[in-house]
Amino acid sequence: MADGMKDFTDAGFDTDVLQSDQPVLVDFWATWCGPCKALTPTIEKLAGEFAGKMVVGKMDIGNEPQAAGKYGVRSIPALLFFKNGEVVDSIVGKANEDKIRETMEKVIG
Repeated sequence: MADGMKDFTDAGFDTDVLQSDQPVLVDFWATWCGPCKALTPTIEKLAGEFAGKMVVGKMDIGNEPQAAGKYGVRSIPALLFFKNGEVVDSIVGKANEDKIRETMEKVIG
């Protein structure tokens, strides 16, 4: 995992995501998902750019299925943006860097 990236788990989800002082981007992915792997370098790059402004991390739905189920993630990659414990935006499918950056900036406000 790149610097600035978190590895989210179901056990730590409430603390790491819902109770975070900063907005959070959770990248729901799986090891068998080609588009997810293709998106990883972009997510890692943006994690570095937004360090200190937004927490960015990945959550492997194969190993950590509870949060994905709770938030209705049926298709991956799925990027969910949390602020104050609530989902405020999402992007499903492979999105380009500009769209993700624009959404991150909007969420930070």
